[in-house]
Amino acid sequence: MTQQAPIPVAIVDDEEDMRASISQWMDLSGFAPAGYETAEAALEAVPADYPGVVLTDVRMPGMDGLELLHALQARDRELPVILLTGHGDVPMAVEAMQAGAYDFLEKPFSPERLSDLVRHAGETRRLVLENRRLRRERAEGSALTRILAGESPVMQRLREDVMDCAGSDANVLICGETGTGKSVIARALHANSRRSEGPLITLNCAALPEETAREELSARIAEAHGGCLFLDNVAEMPAEVQPLMVQAIQEQREGDPPRILAATSEKPAEIVEGGKLRKELFYRLAGMEIFVPPLRDRGEDVLLLFETFASSAAEEHEASPPSLTAEDAGALMQHGWPGNVRQLRNLAERAVLRAKRGPVVISELLEPDVPAPAAEIGGDPRPLKEHVEAFERMLIRNALRRHRGSIAEVMRELALPRRTLNEKMARYSISRSDFV
Repeated sequence: MTQQAPIPVAIVDDEEDMRASISQWMDLSGFAPAGYETAEAALEAVPADYPGVVLTDVRMPGMDGLELLHALQARDRELPVILLTGHGDVPMAVEAMQAGAYDFLEKPFSPERLSDLVRHAGETRRLVLENRRLRRERAEGSALTRILAGESPVMQRLREDVMDCAGSDANVLICGETGTGKSVIARALHANSRRSEGPLITLNCAALPEETAREELSARIAEAHGGCLFLDNVAEMPAEVQPLMVQAIQEQREGDPPRILAATSEKPAEIVEGGKLRKELFYRLAGMEIFVPPLRDRGEDVLLLFETFASSAAEEHEASPPSLTAEDAGALMQHGWPGNVRQLRNLAERAVLRAKRGPVVISELLEPDVPAPAAEIGGDPRPLKEHVEAFERMLIRNALRRHRGSIAEVMRELALPRRTLNEKMARYSISRSDFV
């Protein structure tokens, strides 16, 4: 079982003897004390997510204990602050507790009583911070679902892979075809990692000139210190520059060097076997690998993404998103999408702009001769039944979204009896609560 770190205790008292005495007792009791002669010094040293307890005398020159309490509460209302008071300060301390102080001790106080109070306050603080962490993780998970939208099995696995890799500090190689969203994956990895407060610096390796490569690499690595360095198009890094990159990685072992996220549109084996990347560089970059699926492998996600992109474009251009027909849905799902998500986003914007002039036929906006052969898609063409189900699911979801989850309104719009609608929602795993 992992042993928890000692609870930090910030001790604020202008009397050196009292400060030293409390610090010694806190140390003997298993805490991690730090003394401050003034409230101003403590306020500067105690951050918003301080994982411990503040002990402060009330009467001090300059900023007093009550002013320190209010300043700390403005930063974090749940930070436990214990006041150390003289006999005449008890009524004031009671008022301070009503205003948010954790507790108070009247001098002279029992050292054992002080230890018990700090221990309870520290445990309360630990639970508060743990709950905050869990809320952040849930929020990040929801944000990740929005960023990496899709309900297909390959996208569910991708989100799981991103969260797994985000929890590590190893370098990551992101592989995927052009337009699949590798830079989005890099941003998601950074946002969900412990380095999220640090910078995310991007370097396009394909545009890295040899003559200034060393200076460019050094500058970018320095900028990304404490954060992440994203090497886009890493397989296009000039051969002459690669030894400099290896050297730069080796020299950044001390302190908090940036985590390296690299992206390529080529398969890892082809990168090494084809001689595009030196092995010593490849294995330093590929501590972990994430594969981003092409759009043609994501099934009905095509319809969900089109709706998302069309709604966004409609808002930007102050227009209405086009309504998809069954033929439109079939055309979107049959398309080969060589440009992947980027191509779909562009198509959705064109459809919104065209819809300003009248009805839109999606197949007319698609480039000719683009559908990928069945062998490239990974199987036989999709049967009619799958297209019908995908379109039906899209209609129900759209209706629920328009009517904010009102089953009665959806029944009226789609001319469906309640039992039929309930059966279809169950079959397609559609939850009304997602739209309320």
